[in-house]
Amino acid sequence: MKSGVNWKIGGPAGAGIMSVGHMFARACLRHGWQVFCYTEYPSLIRGGHNVYQIHASPKEIKSQKSQVEVLVALDQQTIIKNQAQLSQNGILLYDPVATTLAAKKPDRQYLEVPWGKMSQEICGSDLMKNTIALGASLALYQGDAIVLKKLIQEEFADKNQKIINDNLKAVEKGYQFIKKNAKIQMTWPALKKIRAKERILVSGNEAAGLGALAAGCKFYVAYPMTPATSILHFLAKYERDYDLLVKQAEDEIAVINMAIGAAFAGVRSMCATSGGGFALMNESLGFAGIAEIPLVVILSQRTGPATGLPTWTGQSELLYAINASHGEFLRVVMAPGDASETFWSMVNAFNLADKYQIPVIVLLDKYLSESPSSLETFDTKKVTIKRGEILTQAKLNKIKDYKRYQFTKSGISPRSLPGLAGGEHQANSDEHDEYGYSTEDAAIRQKMMDKRAAKLSGLVKELPQPKIYGSKNAALTIICWGSSKMPAVEALNDLKDVRVMHLQYLCPFPAQFIKKNVNPEKSIIIEGNQNGQLQQLIQQHTGLNIKKTLLKYDGRPFYPEEIVNAVNQLKR
Repeated sequence: MKSGVNWKIGGPAGAGIMSVGHMFARACLRHGWQVFCYTEYPSLIRGGHNVYQIHASPKEIKSQKSQVEVLVALDQQTIIKNQAQLSQNGILLYDPVATTLAAKKPDRQYLEVPWGKMSQEICGSDLMKNTIALGASLALYQGDAIVLKKLIQEEFADKNQKIINDNLKAVEKGYQFIKKNAKIQMTWPALKKIRAKERILVSGNEAAGLGALAAGCKFYVAYPMTPATSILHFLAKYERDYDLLVKQAEDEIAVINMAIGAAFAGVRSMCATSGGGFALMNESLGFAGIAEIPLVVILSQRTGPATGLPTWTGQSELLYAINASHGEFLRVVMAPGDASETFWSMVNAFNLADKYQIPVIVLLDKYLSESPSSLETFDTKKVTIKRGEILTQAKLNKIKDYKRYQFTKSGISPRSLPGLAGGEHQANSDEHDEYGYSTEDAAIRQKMMDKRAAKLSGLVKELPQPKIYGSKNAALTIICWGSSKMPAVEALNDLKDVRVMHLQYLCPFPAQFIKKNVNPEKSIIIEGNQNGQLQQLIQQHTGLNIKKTLLKYDGRPFYPEEIVNAVNQLKR
């Protein structure tokens, strides 16, 4: 018996694949099951092939699976591209009028559902075939149709009653067709309701937006760039509710400069982009570094170089984020491993940026950014906001000679915000003295560089250490960073005497932790790039040469089965 729901729907862009997939995920969630979703779509303005995949289970899950029990094909491309993913005894749902099968495999099940004809009967077009497929899918898993119908009513609450009624009819038609006509062999558990803690379905980008709101972000600026774009859409919806200003600028150069300007004025600000947009931000990133202006930047990775595969995933910008811009200055680079970590990473990102007056880069990727998963509601009571050393007017009144960049043992100089008497200062991109005036004096230059670098000793003490999942004394260690954590932890369900070490904070690098906890002969690194960027970092900072790697750079995320196979081969 398999663990739960592994379902996939595919069809042409514009056929409502994403909407129906999200609806089915919410239906699983309403049954009390945990859910993970994975989507694929091409980088086309119109047309192309879309898929939505769901893994759901009564138990904790972390990622999608490589095989599905039910494949819903709304077009021929779904069969061509995804049929090989169908598991043994799995079911292919298709409309024989719209699709054809070259051959049927004896160890697979095939079910013809005339959703085109059914849709014509409901609304006079094929507009409802995706909703019919949704009802049929729920029936295959023996789910509660009432749950789905309530979701339909909620989803279309702002539509006219005919649209709501047509969708309800479509769900019922698909559901009843399976009940009456399908003779299938189920090798997976039914989608029965269970009692469970209340959960929400949240993507990495939505978690980033929620974390920013919880952290008190008041200015968000971006230029649309997949896969970071949905953060802009998400936060725009909540502008008025959270006293937030959301701005779409003309390009990424304007984006980062606006964010820096808002931060200089004392507002918690954030911007987000992908690799190409981040490239345009590099010079201003250095400006934030030398002017000691707190800044949070989300870099959601996709494949490169150049335009690459704009709507596919990768982890090829780790070294880029760590070394971006010219010159040397302190920064934090963090790479949360799932949506929950993303929320809390955003809170910490703002606190660290404010306290140490530095840029903080949060590395996401398409896989994490756009994969909804079920999470317990975030406990915002645990959110602590730390603004760092910001002077009030009362404190400034006691200072006779304010120096914005005063030399301090910690490297942190108290900052004044615009409009406060006695706190006036210059902040520009030149090297400067304690007052902010430009200087080329050699001694001051060296002392100012040392002042900014002195923040490192305090910073490293409060950065969380890498997390270990599984037995701490396991014989073999999987080392990963960012979103690769999700399939790696999922893979532990099928591995023995193996643990996962996940690095979330990568700059400053946790060298001492790695030296203490890693045996290079009994470790394997998995990451979504060609050159083993984490492998290089570990060797650079610790001298440890971990030779075993599993690298993937085809634009697709890791599947837990791939990791299991790689680890089992390593054990032999």
